[in-house]
Amino acid sequence: MKYEKINYKEILSVICTDVEYEKKGEHLAEHLGVDFGIKSEVENGSKLYLKYSEKGLTLTDGKLELRGDFSGMRRRLKTNNLYGELLVKAAGIKGRSNETLNVVDATAGLGEDSFLLAGAGYNVVMYESDPVIAALLKDAMHRAAGDPELSDVIQRMKLIEGDSIEGMKINRNKPDIIYLDPMFPERKKSSLVKKKFQLLHHLERPCDDEESLLNAAISASPMRIIIKRPLKGAFLGGKKPSYSLSGKAVRYDCIATGFINEQF
Repeated sequence: MKYEKINYKEILSVICTDVEYEKKGEHLAEHLGVDFGIKSEVENGSKLYLKYSEKGLTLTDGKLELRGDFSGMRRRLKTNNLYGELLVKAAGIKGRSNETLNVVDATAGLGEDSFLLAGAGYNVVMYESDPVIAALLKDAMHRAAGDPELSDVIQRMKLIEGDSIEGMKINRNKPDIIYLDPMFPERKKSSLVKKKFQLLHHLERPCDDEESLLNAAISASPMRIIIKRPLKGAFLGGKKPSYSLSGKAVRYDCIATGFINEQF
């Protein structure tokens, strides 16, 4: 999904706490076009920092920290929990094994929803257009790949740093399911989590072209489009889905193939 371009040079630096991470830091700084330094403390005046340390890659303003991390999702991977997830229920297609289905997550963010789908057996291609968020997600995937409990899930996840609208138009991945969550990262309950996710608002803007996002998904001709919305939120692009699954805080609007052909 495409967002407003950010001038990272003005607000962001890459730092690392030890020379062990110097090469990674230099490579990322060059990719983002920002300054790099080896520092134990945030001290050069930037608003935000991407910090390499033994914990992984962290986005910080010197007070709050945000890091991609799948290790806390182990409980949700347990069979009784996983197949009770509304998203996993929404993705199920009668007569097809999950392992035979390809999903495109057009709004990956930090990848937690994609992780659940991959945990349920789906092959997931994730698009993230913001290179900072993509870097956080890539680092989280790298760390999870080294965890025996999570590595099989990560093998079913592929990250593409780029615009999902253009990617879906090209349709190289031939998705069976397309997943859209254009409201990332605003929907969080905990006040602490809200503060952490405020760091991302410096980088990524909410989607301002919902119709183009949905139309690109429709043009890719998947069997199903799944759209994550606030429980009482408006339909994406104002277009009514074929059916919805609702939880306590969120709703999954589902557009099935026949409905796409008839209505769009």
